[in-house]
Amino acid sequence: MTIIKQLGTPLSPTAIKVMLLGSGELGKEVIISLQRLGVEVIAVDRYKNAPGHQVAHRSHVIDMTDGAALAKLIELEQPDLVVPEIEAIATEMLVALEKAGKVSVIPTARAAWLTMNREGIRRLAAETLALPTSPYRFADSLTELELACAEIGFPCIIKPVMSSSGKGQSKIDRADEVEAAWNYAASGGRVNAGRVIVEGFIDFDYEITQLTVRAMGKNGEVETHFCEPIGHLQVQGDYVESWQPQTMHSTALARAREIAKKVTDNLGGLGLFGVELFVKNDMVWFSEVSPRPHDTGMVTLSSQYQNEFELHAKAILGLPVDVTLHTPAASAVIYGQHDHVAIAFEGVAEALQTPGVDIRLFGKPESFSRRRMGVALARAKDTDTARQLAKEAAAKVKPVIVTE
Repeated sequence: MTIIKQLGTPLSPTAIKVMLLGSGELGKEVIISLQRLGVEVIAVDRYKNAPGHQVAHRSHVIDMTDGAALAKLIELEQPDLVVPEIEAIATEMLVALEKAGKVSVIPTARAAWLTMNREGIRRLAAETLALPTSPYRFADSLTELELACAEIGFPCIIKPVMSSSGKGQSKIDRADEVEAAWNYAASGGRVNAGRVIVEGFIDFDYEITQLTVRAMGKNGEVETHFCEPIGHLQVQGDYVESWQPQTMHSTALARAREIAKKVTDNLGGLGLFGVELFVKNDMVWFSEVSPRPHDTGMVTLSSQYQNEFELHAKAILGLPVDVTLHTPAASAVIYGQHDHVAIAFEGVAEALQTPGVDIRLFGKPESFSRRRMGVALARAKDTDTARQLAKEAAAKVKPVIVTE
């Protein structure tokens, strides 16, 4: 674990250089937070003009699953820290480079490797740490999937072992839906499209993201901090709105944080983790963990004194953090609605007429009908009001195709 002793000046010999692997909307906010601390940032993604590219000091476009290309770029840039922002990365190469002392990965190369696919992190949580999870099986073919579904029972959830933002995920209720779910999972997986996880369906009351921060304390030891729990709503595995705080019974909250700490202690390093959990009464089940800012955590742009991106930036640099909640707030996704390049947005001014509302447009160069292109944020006296305001604001922002 690399500890940054001092901060320097960007584009000078004293610069602290951070390379971000993946430069979407979450990475863009991390870059801005790092730059406010005088860090020189190199943004990397698989397509040009990604949101993070637009604000970084330098940018590169490579296939991040190509280990040789990734190693070459790290050798070229010589970053002090490498910060993965997505899962689809040649994590085996990061593990090898870190072991050779050539790179320091946030939070660790092992954490990036384990969480790149659902198999690694699920086996760690359920089999190594003995945490409560849904029942699960893995399958490499349609025949294996049919057998796994029969063993798990219906309804069940089928996901590619490697995907993000709900891509390729299905909830099925009958055996005659298995083949369609297999085909959908294969199309949605970023890497190794031929392997899926089948999860038993948990009849939960709600699901949360427990943002968990590992940061340096005054005594020079790593301390764990917890943000207030974030409630969220997903459609087809993709987050569509989130709110903070999620009301929880004290027993459930304590269990959620115990699970989050066990997982993040095992993964190690410094930084912010998004731990996803299912909750029913006082029962809590582990679902997934991302060793980086979480999409549902965009609500913290309005709800916390230090949002999740600032927390991540400060923690990885060895600085103190403050996870205090400022106000109840909510977020609602703005979708592209069109499959087109360089769309425009109308209705932003109208959306911002409501006090407490803010709009973030991510600047993605290409839109798809279900691609997240922005988010509406709202502060209010309670989360129910904030959710309503955020959804109303998001509905007012209209993506449009501009023709010459």
